[in-house]
Amino acid sequence: MRILITGGAGFVGSSLALMFKQDRPEATVIAFDNLRRRGSELTLARLQRAGVTFVHGDVRQPADLDSVGPFDCLVECSAEPSVQAGYGQSPDYVLQTNLVGTIHCLEAARRHRARVLFLSTSRVYPIAALRALPLTEAATRLEMSAGAAGPGWSAQGISADFPLEGSRSIYGATKLCSEHLAEEYAALYDLPVVVNRCGVLAGPWQMGKVDQGFVSLWCARHLFGGPLAYIGFGGQGRQVRDVLHVADLYDLVCRQIDAMRPGRYSLHTVGGGPENALSLCELTALAQARGRAVEIGSRPETHPADIPWYVTDISAVSAATGWRPRRSIATLVDEVFEWLRHNEEMLRPVLLGG
Repeated sequence: MRILITGGAGFVGSSLALMFKQDRPEATVIAFDNLRRRGSELTLARLQRAGVTFVHGDVRQPADLDSVGPFDCLVECSAEPSVQAGYGQSPDYVLQTNLVGTIHCLEAARRHRARVLFLSTSRVYPIAALRALPLTEAATRLEMSAGAAGPGWSAQGISADFPLEGSRSIYGATKLCSEHLAEEYAALYDLPVVVNRCGVLAGPWQMGKVDQGFVSLWCARHLFGGPLAYIGFGGQGRQVRDVLHVADLYDLVCRQIDAMRPGRYSLHTVGGGPENALSLCELTALAQARGRAVEIGSRPETHPADIPWYVTDISAVSAATGWRPRRSIATLVDEVFEWLRHNEEMLRPVLLGG
């Protein structure tokens, strides 16, 4: 089996590539990446040692994908991952990478009759609708009001039935358009396609930044020092996200790939679920217990793309596949701190620039 992972030197792509190669040593695993994001170059030695083939290429260039040759399975992880992309600047890169790049990937999969697993995002849901959810303030977090529920939302989280009318950011729009194209390729060309709308993913080797990868960033600053701030919604750090360990994502991806059938399209909301949801305040407490106390500033102004609460309803994907996350938030934070301490000299200059 030849498995092509686009965005294969990024955090998610490289993590999946390494786990695939470990579990399926007979497979040819190809990590395809343009190395644009700082820190991705640090992954290359790890990929090489594991026997993963690296191809330096860009999904914006069809000829680069052609150079890979035939493949049996495409795991599409390539993306400009920041929801803030396009605000106050040209959206060209995010459009060309996240939408045009997806088209090129789907075309390559069509030519080679490959299975397609596309990693989408929870940010396909409209910002205004998510901000309008009924929330109450608890001591350390925002919570769904007791007994409240509506179309596609409840205390269990946001499901794939959540209404899609409204603006969602250029980033979210490119991902939603890509989902629709993937569905058309499944119907028109009989491709097996799975789309996972992922929430926050985290784990060792994520080069965290303020707008993407906040768990690693938070842990790094509590170990190495550097500025931190609670940003938006009053600057109290009560906004909530659920977090999924990348190894739990891998467990799900394996089940999905092995169950794929020609022409079948499926879409799931994928994340840590209510049991793995936390606020920035609560992440601070976990990080302080493993590192050191740092002063955290407060910036109450809210970015236009930010939302106060997002928890993934994973009941549908669990029912369809039998999968549930196995790794807790505490385990995840422990692993990130261990990674940071073991690789401090290499990681300090990258993560302090986040």
